[in-house]
Amino acid sequence: MDKRKIILSFIGLLLIVLAVFGAKAIIDSNVKEVPEKNKVVKNVFVETVENRNVPIVVPANGNVTALKKLELFSEVQGIFQRSSKDFRPGQRYNRGQVLLSINSEEYAASVRSAKSELFNNITSIMPDLRLDYPDSFQKWQDYLNNFNVNSTVKPLPEPDSDKEKYFITGRGIQSAYYQIKNLEERLRKFNIVAPFDGVLTEAAVNLGTLVRPGQKLGEFIDPSVYELEVAVAKKFSDLLRIGEDVALQDLDGNQTYTGTVSRINARVDRASQTIQVFIRIEDPEIREGMYLEAKLDARDEEDAIEIPRELLIDRSKVYVVKDSTMVLEEIDPVYFSSNKVVIKGLEDGEKMVSAPVPGAYPGMKVQIQNKKDTAKAEEL
Repeated sequence: MDKRKIILSFIGLLLIVLAVFGAKAIIDSNVKEVPEKNKVVKNVFVETVENRNVPIVVPANGNVTALKKLELFSEVQGIFQRSSKDFRPGQRYNRGQVLLSINSEEYAASVRSAKSELFNNITSIMPDLRLDYPDSFQKWQDYLNNFNVNSTVKPLPEPDSDKEKYFITGRGIQSAYYQIKNLEERLRKFNIVAPFDGVLTEAAVNLGTLVRPGQKLGEFIDPSVYELEVAVAKKFSDLLRIGEDVALQDLDGNQTYTGTVSRINARVDRASQTIQVFIRIEDPEIREGMYLEAKLDARDEEDAIEIPRELLIDRSKVYVVKDSTMVLEEIDPVYFSSNKVVIKGLEDGEKMVSAPVPGAYPGMKVQIQNKKDTAKAEEL
Protein backbone atom coordinates (compact mmCIF):
# COMPACT_ATOMS: atom_id res chain seq x y z
CA MET A 1 0.00 0.00 0.00
CA ASP A 2 2.80 2.34 0.81
CA LYS A 3 4.48 1.49 -2.45
CA ARG A 4 1.31 2.37 -4.36
CA LYS A 5 1.05 5.77 -2.69
CA ILE A 6 4.66 6.52 -3.51
CA ILE A 7 4.09 5.70 -7.19
CA LEU A 8 0.91 7.83 -7.34
CA SER A 9 2.67 10.73 -5.65
CA PHE A 10 5.52 10.51 -8.12
CA ILE A 11 3.12 10.42 -11.07
CA GLY A 12 1.19 13.46 -9.67
CA LEU A 13 4.42 15.45 -9.21
CA LEU A 14 5.50 14.53 -12.71
CA LEU A 15 2.17 15.75 -14.15
CA ILE A 16 2.54 19.06 -12.31
CA VAL A 17 6.06 19.55 -13.66
CA LEU A 18 4.90 18.71 -17.20
CA ALA A 19 1.92 21.10 -16.84
CA VAL A 20 4.23 23.96 -15.76
CA PHE A 21 6.61 23.40 -18.66
CA GLY A 22 3.65 23.04 -21.09
CA ALA A 23 2.07 26.28 -19.89
CA LYS A 24 5.38 28.12 -20.24
CA ALA A 25 5.84 26.76 -23.77
CA ILE A 26 2.31 27.93 -24.73
CA ILE A 27 2.92 31.43 -23.26
CA ASP A 28 6.26 31.77 -25.04
CA SER A 29 4.72 30.74 -28.33
CA ASN A 30 2.09 33.55 -28.10
CA VAL A 31 4.60 36.43 -27.53
CA LYS A 32 4.89 38.55 -30.72
CA GLU A 33 8.06 40.34 -31.55
CA VAL A 34 7.70 44.14 -31.61
CA PRO A 35 9.18 45.49 -34.85
CA GLU A 36 11.61 48.32 -34.66
CA LYS A 37 9.93 51.73 -35.13
CA ASN A 38 10.93 53.38 -38.36
CA LYS A 39 11.51 57.09 -37.72
CA VAL A 40 10.10 59.33 -40.53
CA VAL A 41 12.42 62.19 -41.42
CA LYS A 42 10.44 65.05 -42.96
CA ASN A 43 11.70 67.09 -45.88
CA VAL A 44 11.79 70.85 -45.36
CA PHE A 45 12.51 73.83 -47.57
CA VAL A 46 15.03 76.34 -46.30
CA GLU A 47 16.31 79.72 -47.32
CA THR A 48 19.82 80.95 -46.70
CA VAL A 49 19.64 84.16 -44.68
CA GLU A 50 21.15 87.22 -46.40
CA ASN A 51 20.59 90.37 -44.36
CA ARG A 52 20.19 93.55 -46.40
CA ASN A 53 18.49 96.96 -46.40
CA VAL A 54 14.74 96.30 -46.57
CA PRO A 55 12.56 99.25 -47.65
CA ILE A 56 9.51 99.55 -45.42
CA VAL A 57 6.47 100.54 -47.46
CA VAL A 58 3.47 101.65 -45.42
CA PRO A 59 0.12 100.91 -47.12
CA ALA A 60 -2.73 103.35 -46.55
CA ASN A 61 -6.02 103.94 -48.30
CA GLY A 62 -8.78 106.47 -48.57
CA ASN A 63 -11.21 108.29 -50.84
CA VAL A 64 -10.22 110.90 -53.38
CA THR A 65 -11.72 114.37 -52.98
CA ALA A 66 -11.33 117.48 -55.11
CA LEU A 67 -8.85 119.98 -53.71
CA LYS A 68 -11.13 122.83 -54.81
CA LYS A 69 -14.69 122.00 -53.87
CA LEU A 70 -17.53 124.47 -53.54
CA GLU A 71 -20.80 123.51 -51.89
CA LEU A 72 -23.51 125.84 -53.19
CA PHE A 73 -25.94 127.23 -50.63
CA SER A 74 -28.48 130.02 -50.95
CA GLU A 75 -28.42 133.02 -48.61
CA VAL A 76 -31.52 134.61 -50.15
CA GLN A 77 -35.01 133.54 -51.16
CA GLY A 78 -36.52 133.54 -54.63
CA ILE A 79 -37.25 131.57 -57.78
CA PHE A 80 -34.34 129.85 -59.58
CA GLN A 81 -34.54 131.86 -62.78
CA ARG A 82 -31.59 130.96 -65.02
CA SER A 83 -28.07 129.55 -65.41
CA SER A 84 -25.37 130.16 -68.00
CA LYS A 85 -25.68 126.48 -68.96
CA ASP A 86 -27.96 123.57 -68.26
CA PHE A 87 -27.77 123.18 -64.47
CA ARG A 88 -27.12 119.41 -64.40
CA PRO A 89 -24.42 117.13 -62.90
CA GLY A 90 -21.42 116.85 -65.21
CA GLN A 91 -21.93 120.30 -66.73
CA ARG A 92 -18.73 122.34 -67.11
CA TYR A 93 -18.59 126.05 -66.28
CA ASN A 94 -15.81 128.53 -66.91
CA ARG A 95 -14.68 131.01 -64.31
CA GLY A 96 -17.09 133.98 -64.14
CA GLN A 97 -20.07 132.18 -65.65
CA VAL A 98 -23.34 132.29 -63.70
CA LEU A 99 -24.11 129.00 -61.97
CA LEU A 100 -27.46 130.12 -60.58
CA SER A 101 -29.47 133.31 -60.89
CA ILE A 102 -32.36 133.79 -58.44
CA ASN A 103 -35.13 136.23 -59.31
CA SER A 104 -34.23 139.49 -57.58
CA GLU A 105 -36.54 142.07 -59.21
CA GLU A 106 -38.41 142.87 -56.01
CA TYR A 107 -35.25 143.21 -53.97
CA ALA A 108 -33.51 145.23 -56.70
CA ALA A 109 -36.45 147.65 -56.67
CA SER A 110 -35.99 148.23 -52.93
CA VAL A 111 -32.29 148.90 -53.52
CA ARG A 112 -33.08 151.49 -56.19
CA SER A 113 -35.55 153.10 -53.81
CA ALA A 114 -32.84 153.42 -51.15
CA LYS A 115 -30.48 154.98 -53.72
CA SER A 116 -33.14 157.50 -54.71
CA GLU A 117 -33.59 158.44 -51.07
CA LEU A 118 -29.83 158.99 -50.72
CA PHE A 119 -29.89 161.16 -53.84
CA ASN A 120 -32.70 163.27 -52.36
CA ASN A 121 -30.87 163.61 -49.04
CA ILE A 122 -27.72 164.87 -50.74
CA THR A 123 -29.77 167.24 -52.90
CA SER A 124 -31.42 168.71 -49.80
CA ILE A 125 -28.09 169.72 -48.23
CA MET A 126 -26.67 171.38 -51.34
CA PRO A 127 -27.94 174.92 -50.49
CA ASP A 128 -26.31 174.72 -47.05
CA LEU A 129 -23.07 173.42 -48.58
CA ARG A 130 -23.01 176.40 -50.99
CA LEU A 131 -23.30 178.85 -48.10
CA ASP A 132 -21.28 177.17 -45.33
CA TYR A 133 -18.75 175.08 -47.28
CA PRO A 134 -18.35 176.74 -50.68
CA ASP A 135 -15.04 174.94 -51.34
CA SER A 136 -16.74 171.53 -51.04
CA PHE A 137 -19.85 172.41 -53.04
CA GLN A 138 -18.45 171.50 -56.47
CA LYS A 139 -17.31 167.94 -55.54
CA TRP A 140 -20.74 167.15 -54.13
CA GLN A 141 -22.34 168.65 -57.24
CA ASP A 142 -20.18 166.38 -59.43
CA TYR A 143 -21.18 163.42 -57.28
CA LEU A 144 -24.87 164.15 -57.91
CA ASN A 145 -24.29 164.62 -61.63
CA ASN A 146 -22.72 161.13 -61.88
CA PHE A 147 -25.23 159.47 -59.58
CA ASN A 148 -27.17 156.57 -61.19
CA VAL A 149 -29.76 154.53 -59.29
CA ASN A 150 -29.21 151.60 -61.69
CA SER A 151 -25.46 151.40 -60.99
CA THR A 152 -23.40 150.64 -57.93
CA VAL A 153 -23.19 153.60 -55.56
CA LYS A 154 -19.79 155.24 -55.69
CA PRO A 155 -17.93 156.23 -52.50
CA LEU A 156 -18.97 159.55 -50.98
CA PRO A 157 -16.63 162.55 -51.46
CA GLU A 158 -14.05 162.94 -48.70
CA PRO A 159 -14.81 165.90 -46.38
CA ASP A 160 -12.23 168.71 -46.32
CA SER A 161 -12.64 169.41 -42.60
CA ASP A 162 -14.04 167.96 -39.43
CA LYS A 163 -16.89 170.48 -39.51
CA GLU A 164 -17.93 169.31 -42.96
CA LYS A 165 -17.65 165.71 -41.79
CA TYR A 166 -19.89 166.35 -38.79
CA PHE A 167 -22.34 168.23 -41.00
CA ILE A 168 -22.61 165.35 -43.49
CA THR A 169 -22.88 162.75 -40.73
CA GLY A 170 -25.52 164.75 -38.89
CA ARG A 171 -27.74 164.79 -41.96
CA GLY A 172 -27.64 160.97 -42.15
CA ILE A 173 -25.79 160.89 -45.46
CA GLN A 174 -23.11 158.41 -44.39
CA SER A 175 -25.50 156.00 -42.63
CA ALA A 176 -27.74 155.97 -45.73
CA TYR A 177 -24.71 155.30 -47.94
CA TYR A 178 -23.52 152.29 -45.88
CA GLN A 179 -27.05 150.93 -45.71
CA ILE A 180 -27.17 150.97 -49.52
CA LYS A 181 -23.78 149.23 -49.73
CA ASN A 182 -25.16 146.52 -47.46
CA LEU A 183 -28.21 146.13 -49.71
CA GLU A 184 -25.99 145.97 -52.81
CA GLU A 185 -23.87 143.25 -51.22
CA ARG A 186 -26.95 141.17 -50.51
CA LEU A 187 -28.25 141.81 -54.03
CA ARG A 188 -25.11 140.18 -55.44
CA LYS A 189 -26.00 136.99 -53.57
CA PHE A 190 -28.92 136.45 -55.93
CA ASN A 191 -26.32 135.46 -58.54
CA ILE A 192 -23.84 132.65 -57.81
CA VAL A 193 -20.83 132.83 -60.13
CA ALA A 194 -18.24 130.10 -60.79
CA PRO A 195 -15.04 131.12 -58.95
CA PHE A 196 -12.89 128.79 -61.10
CA ASP A 197 -13.13 126.50 -64.12
CA GLY A 198 -14.87 123.36 -62.97
CA VAL A 199 -17.65 120.79 -63.17
CA LEU A 200 -21.01 120.65 -61.46
CA THR A 201 -21.09 117.31 -59.61
CA GLU A 202 -24.41 117.73 -57.85
CA ALA A 203 -27.56 119.69 -58.71
CA ALA A 204 -30.31 119.84 -56.07
CA VAL A 205 -32.66 122.35 -57.77
CA ASN A 206 -34.22 122.89 -61.19
CA LEU A 207 -35.32 125.98 -63.07
CA GLY A 208 -38.43 127.45 -61.48
CA THR A 209 -37.73 125.95 -58.07
CA LEU A 210 -38.41 128.16 -55.04
CA VAL A 211 -35.08 128.60 -53.27
CA ARG A 212 -34.97 129.33 -49.55
CA PRO A 213 -32.14 130.70 -47.38
CA GLY A 214 -29.79 127.93 -46.22
CA GLN A 215 -30.94 125.48 -48.89
CA LYS A 216 -28.23 123.43 -50.61
CA LEU A 217 -28.25 124.01 -54.35
CA GLY A 218 -25.45 121.75 -55.55
CA GLU A 219 -21.72 121.07 -55.57
CA PHE A 220 -19.01 122.45 -57.86
CA ILE A 221 -15.43 121.12 -58.11
CA ASP A 222 -12.19 121.70 -59.99
CA PRO A 223 -11.50 118.36 -61.77
CA SER A 224 -7.82 119.06 -62.43
CA VAL A 225 -6.45 118.66 -58.88
CA TYR A 226 -7.46 116.06 -56.31
CA GLU A 227 -6.38 115.07 -52.84
CA LEU A 228 -6.22 111.70 -51.07
CA GLU A 229 -6.46 111.68 -47.28
CA VAL A 230 -4.90 108.66 -45.55
CA ALA A 231 -4.13 107.74 -41.94
CA VAL A 232 -0.57 106.67 -41.12
CA ALA A 233 0.67 105.18 -37.86
CA LYS A 234 2.30 107.70 -35.55
CA LYS A 235 5.66 105.85 -35.49
CA PHE A 236 6.14 106.58 -39.20
CA SER A 237 5.10 110.24 -39.06
CA ASP A 238 8.64 111.58 -38.60
CA LEU A 239 9.81 109.59 -41.63
CA LEU A 240 7.37 111.16 -44.11
CA ARG A 241 8.39 114.28 -45.99
CA ILE A 242 6.33 116.85 -47.87
CA GLY A 243 7.06 116.64 -51.59
CA GLU A 244 7.78 112.88 -51.63
CA ASP A 245 6.29 110.93 -54.53
CA VAL A 246 3.75 108.25 -53.61
CA ALA A 247 2.67 105.25 -55.69
CA LEU A 248 -1.10 104.81 -55.86
CA GLN A 249 -3.31 102.05 -57.18
CA ASP A 250 -6.97 101.08 -57.26
CA LEU A 251 -8.37 98.18 -55.26
CA ASP A 252 -8.00 95.75 -58.17
CA GLY A 253 -4.40 96.79 -58.77
CA ASN A 254 -5.14 97.34 -62.46
CA GLN A 255 -4.56 101.09 -62.53
CA THR A 256 -1.57 102.90 -61.02
CA TYR A 257 -1.13 106.60 -60.39
CA THR A 258 1.43 108.92 -58.86
CA GLY A 259 0.82 111.48 -56.14
CA THR A 260 2.84 113.83 -53.94
CA VAL A 261 2.67 114.32 -50.18
CA SER A 262 1.31 117.86 -49.88
CA ARG A 263 0.38 118.18 -46.20
CA ILE A 264 0.93 116.30 -42.92
CA ASN A 265 -1.32 117.01 -39.96
CA ALA A 266 0.47 118.00 -36.76
CA ARG A 267 -2.15 116.37 -34.52
CA VAL A 268 -2.33 112.67 -33.61
CA ASP A 269 -5.74 111.05 -33.51
CA ARG A 270 -6.24 109.96 -29.90
CA ALA A 271 -8.34 106.90 -30.67
CA SER A 272 -6.30 105.34 -33.48
CA GLN A 273 -2.88 106.96 -32.82
CA THR A 274 -2.60 107.85 -36.49
CA ILE A 275 -1.76 111.02 -38.36
CA GLN A 276 -3.54 112.43 -41.39
CA VAL A 277 -1.42 112.61 -44.53
CA PHE A 278 -2.72 114.39 -47.64
CA ILE A 279 -1.53 113.35 -51.09
CA ARG A 280 -1.99 115.68 -54.06
CA ILE A 281 -2.95 113.99 -57.34
CA GLU A 282 -3.06 115.54 -60.80
CA ASP A 283 -4.26 112.92 -63.25
CA PRO A 284 -7.07 113.18 -65.84
CA GLU A 285 -8.14 109.59 -65.04
CA ILE A 286 -8.88 110.37 -61.37
CA ARG A 287 -12.49 110.96 -60.33
CA GLU A 288 -14.09 112.36 -57.21
CA GLY A 289 -14.86 109.61 -54.69
CA MET A 290 -12.44 106.97 -56.05
CA TYR A 291 -10.99 104.61 -53.44
CA LEU A 292 -7.19 104.31 -53.77
CA GLU A 293 -4.38 102.61 -51.88
CA ALA A 294 -1.15 104.51 -51.30
CA LYS A 295 2.30 102.98 -50.86
CA LEU A 296 4.28 105.31 -48.61
CA ASP A 297 8.05 104.79 -48.47
CA ALA A 298 8.68 105.15 -44.74
CA ARG A 299 12.32 104.09 -44.28
CA ASP A 300 14.99 101.46 -45.02
CA GLU A 301 15.63 98.90 -42.25
CA GLU A 302 19.28 97.81 -42.18
CA ASP A 303 20.43 94.20 -41.62
CA ALA A 304 16.95 92.72 -41.98
CA ILE A 305 14.98 90.32 -44.16
CA GLU A 306 11.34 90.12 -45.19
CA ILE A 307 9.44 86.84 -44.72
CA PRO A 308 5.81 85.67 -44.92
CA ARG A 309 3.89 86.17 -41.68
CA GLU A 310 2.91 82.48 -41.65
CA LEU A 311 6.52 81.54 -40.80
CA LEU A 312 6.40 83.39 -37.47
CA ILE A 313 5.97 81.33 -34.31
CA ASP A 314 4.44 83.18 -31.34
CA ARG A 315 5.09 86.47 -33.26
CA SER A 316 8.78 86.51 -32.25
CA LYS A 317 10.37 83.19 -33.32
CA VAL A 318 11.23 81.28 -36.49
CA TYR A 319 12.53 77.79 -37.23
CA VAL A 320 16.06 77.30 -38.51
CA VAL A 321 17.78 74.05 -39.42
CA LYS A 322 21.05 73.19 -37.63
CA ASP A 323 22.70 69.78 -38.08
CA SER A 324 19.48 68.40 -39.65
CA THR A 325 17.54 69.47 -36.55
CA MET A 326 14.74 72.02 -36.22
CA VAL A 327 15.73 74.84 -33.85
CA LEU A 328 13.38 77.58 -32.67
CA GLU A 329 15.28 80.86 -32.75
CA GLU A 330 14.25 84.21 -31.24
CA ILE A 331 14.05 87.15 -33.66
CA ASP A 332 13.05 90.83 -33.57
CA PRO A 333 10.00 91.66 -35.73
CA VAL A 334 10.42 95.23 -36.98
CA TYR A 335 7.36 95.85 -39.17
CA PHE A 336 4.18 93.90 -39.93
CA SER A 337 2.27 94.33 -43.20
CA SER A 338 -0.86 92.48 -44.28
CA ASN A 339 1.01 89.30 -45.29
CA LYS A 340 4.71 90.06 -44.74
CA VAL A 341 6.93 90.85 -41.78
CA VAL A 342 10.38 92.46 -41.63
CA ILE A 343 12.60 90.74 -39.05
CA LYS A 344 16.08 91.17 -37.59
CA GLY A 345 18.25 88.90 -35.46
CA LEU A 346 19.27 86.08 -37.82
CA GLU A 347 22.88 85.66 -38.88
CA ASP A 348 23.96 85.58 -42.50
CA GLY A 349 24.22 82.02 -43.79
CA GLU A 350 21.69 80.48 -41.39
CA LYS A 351 19.21 78.05 -42.91
CA MET A 352 15.75 79.39 -42.15
CA VAL A 353 12.73 77.21 -42.83
CA SER A 354 10.96 78.90 -45.75
CA ALA A 355 7.69 76.91 -45.76
CA PRO A 356 5.44 75.82 -42.87
CA VAL A 357 6.12 72.27 -41.58
CA PRO A 358 3.05 70.48 -40.16
CA GLY A 359 3.65 69.14 -36.65
CA ALA A 360 7.02 70.86 -36.32
CA TYR A 361 8.68 70.98 -32.90
CA PRO A 362 12.13 71.94 -31.58
CA GLY A 363 14.60 69.07 -31.97
CA MET A 364 12.73 67.45 -34.83
CA LYS A 365 14.99 65.65 -37.31
CA VAL A 366 14.53 66.90 -40.87
CA GLN A 367 16.12 66.67 -44.26
CA ILE A 368 16.67 69.76 -46.39
CA GLN A 369 14.78 69.49 -49.67
CA ASN A 370 15.97 71.33 -52.74
CA LYS A 371 13.15 73.16 -54.49
CA LYS A 372 14.75 72.51 -57.88
CA ASP A 373 14.67 68.76 -57.26
CA THR A 374 11.00 68.99 -56.31
CA ALA A 375 10.20 70.90 -59.47
CA LYS A 376 11.93 68.26 -61.61
CA ALA A 377 10.06 65.45 -59.85
CA GLU A 378 6.75 67.19 -60.53
CA GLU A 379 7.63 67.55 -64.22
CA LEU A 380 8.36 63.82 -64.46
